Amino acid sequence: QDSATMYEVMKGTASAREAIQHTSSCDIIPANTILAGIEQELHNVGKEMTLREKLRDEQTGVAEEYDYILIDCPPSLGLLTVNALTAADYLLIPTMAETFAASGITQLYDTYKSVKKYTNPALRIDGVLLTRTERTRVTRTIQELTEKIADYMGADVYRTTIRSNVIIKEAQAVQENVFDYIESKAQTKGERVSEASRNFVNDCLNFVKEFVEKEREQ
Repeated sequence: QDSATMYEVMKGTASAREAIQHTSSCDIIPANTILAGIEQELHNVGKEMTLREKLRDEQTGVAEEYDYILIDCPPSLGLLTVNALTAADYLLIPTMAETFAASGITQLYDTYKSVKKYTNPALRIDGVLLTRTERTRVTRTIQELTEKIADYMGADVYRTTIRSNVIIKEAQAVQENVFDYIESKAQTKGERVSEASRNFVNDCLNFVKEFVEKEREQ
């Protein structure tokens, strides 16, 4: 199906509203590998503000139509990430419970400080979310290290963690919505998969609940 993606939105050939796709669980503006090329195509002054302007445009933007907009960033800290941070109100930092992931937080923090200084003074760190966690000594050690890094940044680590789950990898492999994939597989593969599915759904629901409660306290 040919439809506008975030690439067209950033390039200016489609509006954010035109690119929205409605799914059973949420509305999305999709992206693909072509988006990586936008960094070489944006040469205008103020290119760091491109996404912010597209989302908040009075005529074609969508920022006022949603309670929450989640901007999923690439792992690199280039122009796309700077655009996302410039457009955002809060920075949520998901990090895998793996040995080298913690160093990525400090690199992102440097980018955050730069964006806050030059393009988005109102940007705040919402918190750090640990993902792919397991009941192992390694996970506990990484969690302790992550808490120290978060404390240095003046941020909190969410009590909720997203446990490692093969369901996510399987859904990615077949390019399906993970919740739709869970529903279909739980009906065909028995209790073991159903338990994994429930774990993932419960982790997500617990995170959302904690996120909303935290926002209300601010």
